[in-house]
Amino acid sequence: MAREEVICRGHAAAPPEAVWAIARRFSDPWHPMVETMAAEDAVTRVFTVAGETYRERLTYLSDSDHVLAYRHLSGIAACRGYEARLTVSAATEGGAALTWRARIDAAPARAAEIAAGTREVFDTGLAALARLAEAGGAPAGAPVVADAVPLEEVTLEGVPRLALTVTAESRGPESARAESERPESEEPDSERPLCLFLHGIGGGRSNWRAQLAVAGRITRAAALDLRGYGGSSLGMAPSTVDDYCADILHVCDHFGARRLVLCGLSYGAWIAASFAQRHPEMLDGLILAGGCTGMSEAGAEERESFRISREVPLEAGQTPADFAPAVVEVIAGPKAGPATREALRASMAEIPAATYRDALTCFTTPLERLDFSRFTMPVLLMTGAHDRLAPPSEIRAVAERIHDAAPMPDVRFNVIAGAGHVCNVEAPEAFNAHLAAFLSRLCHGQA
Repeated sequence: MAREEVICRGHAAAPPEAVWAIARRFSDPWHPMVETMAAEDAVTRVFTVAGETYRERLTYLSDSDHVLAYRHLSGIAACRGYEARLTVSAATEGGAALTWRARIDAAPARAAEIAAGTREVFDTGLAALARLAEAGGAPAGAPVVADAVPLEEVTLEGVPRLALTVTAESRGPESARAESERPESEEPDSERPLCLFLHGIGGGRSNWRAQLAVAGRITRAAALDLRGYGGSSLGMAPSTVDDYCADILHVCDHFGARRLVLCGLSYGAWIAASFAQRHPEMLDGLILAGGCTGMSEAGAEERESFRISREVPLEAGQTPADFAPAVVEVIAGPKAGPATREALRASMAEIPAATYRDALTCFTTPLERLDFSRFTMPVLLMTGAHDRLAPPSEIRAVAERIHDAAPMPDVRFNVIAGAGHVCNVEAPEAFNAHLAAFLSRLCHGQA
């Protein structure tokens, strides 16, 4: 077995955004050597070149970084492995710099043949991308408008008590319409995935209202107050990530949800990722914003230092309401206006000191490191461009690790321009555009 590396570069006078608008369309027949092209599903394309049929699967996409990666599935004879990546960036001399590379595994003689053919395809494609972009490119997509979606409050009694904000049709089995009232074309509630939102350590379910408005137009959706937050109560013992996972299962059982999309921010992202590791078969998709691994990869000394530093104001008799303004200064991005800062302050000010201490202990006492090879579901990662707790470089590296470890990767990564840590609150329109595209693909097969 031999490995060949192919790297081809090009330049376009058009700006990177114009080139990317064409290149990102994975199943569009823009390449001049392609005779026919069809989307087999939202991430798989089937096409013909010189009468030969090929299948490829999209494995990574970042609209903010202008990066696309894919894997060959069938069509290249005697090819044991073929991974390719296309990158569009700003060129120092102006315009766009284009890089298309591939890693090929095959028998020695065959690997060289495949590499030669790949160079021809890539060079031809890069030239075509430049011409198309310089001729006008592709129109930008329409912004996502969050129409009003009726929301209701639901409380699941028990120990702990769990409080949620839900889209009206997600209330639970007892509120489902009779089958005779449901249009034949509409999927039964029990078959539609539930998109469940999990907030950060300094937030609450109210942080997700703008996202519920978007997700609720696509599928069932709910935002949960974690243990001790808002209308939810603490359990009988200190919370563990296993307890949070049990709460998620309880929510699914109440709503009769057989399929789930988890969306977590920061602390909630770590919980969502931990649930994905435990129950990958339940997840149609996973959305991680402003975090993923939590402190599961930090050493014991670092975790203890983190916990102690955050507990200093609590030990001094302060409550989260007292130090919320200082926290907002750390987590808010430079473009966060007074209304956004007040919303962030208010959500933290509502947290009881006992809850904050409980969450800190849980966060700094992880039960295990995450095993990304168990991430068999599509994953969308996002973070704010000015996030100091989960900076783009860190979350981008996690996205690449998931892409490398997952058995059949389906990873999206995007940086939310202008936003800080709580990027869904600071930049709801940008966040919701990625959220809506991801959910639409999962629920309706839209590319």
